[in-house]
Amino acid sequence: MPQYSPMSQYSLPTLSGFGLGLRPAHYDAVLGEKHAIDWLEVITENYLGLGGKPLDYLERVRARFPLVMHGVSLSIGSTDPLDAEYLNSVRALSRRIEPAWISDHLCWTGVDGKNLHDLLPLPYTEEALSTVVARVGQVQDLLGRQILLENVSSYLTFQESDMSEWEFLREVAERADCAILLDINNIYVSSVNHGFDAKTYLHAIPKSRVRQFHLAGHSDLGGHLIDTHDQAIVAPVWDLYREAVEHFGDVPTMIERDDNIPPLSDLVAELDTARELSLRHARAA
Repeated sequence: MPQYSPMSQYSLPTLSGFGLGLRPAHYDAVLGEKHAIDWLEVITENYLGLGGKPLDYLERVRARFPLVMHGVSLSIGSTDPLDAEYLNSVRALSRRIEPAWISDHLCWTGVDGKNLHDLLPLPYTEEALSTVVARVGQVQDLLGRQILLENVSSYLTFQESDMSEWEFLREVAERADCAILLDINNIYVSSVNHGFDAKTYLHAIPKSRVRQFHLAGHSDLGGHLIDTHDQAIVAPVWDLYREAVEHFGDVPTMIERDDNIPPLSDLVAELDTARELSLRHARAA
């Protein structure tokens, strides 16, 4: 199968430590309080084509913290043409705030030009793999940099799939020469929903491709889990994170919270838990 040419010229900058997702509710606290936050992740779409207060805050935050951009609209798995206007806006924002990297999700978000505002899973087939690899190549060429793709949580599977999710993710990263944002909570959520071993997933992902971890909370609806980002991180996800740190080593780690947002200090306390788990591994190594 044709493979996209390696993009070693687009090496990612060095970023380390523990970050949070920047949310408007925390703008003032992030800028005005003392806290142990090493870097921040911003939702790309919140700042595209906007002026005024959002970009003013972003510029002020950028002056104090390293940033990464995290998108939800790339729709890399769609069969629609890539949205050139959207990608040009992403490139313009990246030139303005100079993020360490840009990430999005390994999924599709719409068809026929309609954004469904959801992260929809792909069939894990060679046909889908070829489509995604080609599209990642186009995106990386246009942005002039390597991107990260995140594994999404899922609630259904396709009968057409002829490989596992982790095999598909690994092949996309290797063939397209992109990096991986490994969402630990999403692995756990999907493992419960579909009945696979989360540790098998972790150990199948190439260490050299993983550049960032996500941690988050979810909702248990009794029989299945939903990736809601509105709860504290639960013990099984912390256990899986510990396993990830032991396997992958020191990877920049970030906590997402999108609803039922607590005071910044509560999220920093969760971040300190991640930091301590990582330090324990480093001391034991």
